[in-house]
Amino acid sequence: MTTTPLSTTSSRARPARSLRTRLARLPGILVTALTLVLALAWVFPLYWALITSFKPENDTVSNPPTLWPQTFDLGAYTYIFQNSPIVRWYLNSIVSSVAITVLVLLLSMLCAYALSQIDFQGRRWLYWLILAGFMIPFQASLIPLFIFVNQLGLVNNYMGLILPQLAAPLAVVIYKQFFDQIPPELADAARIDGASEWRVLFGIFLPLNWSITFSLAIVTFIGAWNNFLWPFIVVNDTSKLTIPVGITQVQSAYGVAYAKTMATAVTAAVPTIVAYLLFQRRVTEGVMATAGLKG
Repeated sequence: MTTTPLSTTSSRARPARSLRTRLARLPGILVTALTLVLALAWVFPLYWALITSFKPENDTVSNPPTLWPQTFDLGAYTYIFQNSPIVRWYLNSIVSSVAITVLVLLLSMLCAYALSQIDFQGRRWLYWLILAGFMIPFQASLIPLFIFVNQLGLVNNYMGLILPQLAAPLAVVIYKQFFDQIPPELADAARIDGASEWRVLFGIFLPLNWSITFSLAIVTFIGAWNNFLWPFIVVNDTSKLTIPVGITQVQSAYGVAYAKTMATAVTAAVPTIVAYLLFQRRVTEGVMATAGLKG
């Protein structure tokens, strides 16, 4: 009768365990590689826009295209600041985005508080109508909305630009979900002490939901800043354009000026990039909250 030495058995077991370990790690490696490829595919257009903005205009149409400019040229940035009202477009975007953000949060908060804490007839039906509101894409109501705004005489007007963007059913639903989670004893105790509904909302409910309010503010501001379709339709005066629409107005005498267009796009993206870098966690919380409700 022969016996296998212990050292030989252990030496055979080690390669087997090593192979199993490698096979177990293979799905994770593949997922990581796929994620890197998708990340590069997402980042490359941003990189290309940035690099194109620093190229001389003639180099943007060179064949074959170059991934790195032969010379860095700031002429495109100089041109857009000297020959286009980009500063005015910036001010228009800032004013409209801030106004939309503040009013959306205020109106959504008031509506959600009424639906959550005040018992009135038709409350359930109103809530279901609001739920149906964010299931309808904005493009489906674009034509009747424009006709209505035109009848009010608000076309090519700041009010016509801002007011239609104040309807935010998703923000109402998010606020209501958070207000429903607050113990009703807190509001009842405040009402017994003589607090009004305004005091209950802004003194109790709002401080308990600052995180979601801040997250919604950042997401709403970025969405309003990047909105292109409605400002493009309702505003035709160059001095009243927002920065996303203003990008389409930057051209040369020979057609599309790629370097100048990319310089305008990069300049327009700076506020949203800075906002995301400064408030990355808040933006993520807001996106997760909205995605959770949509899912």
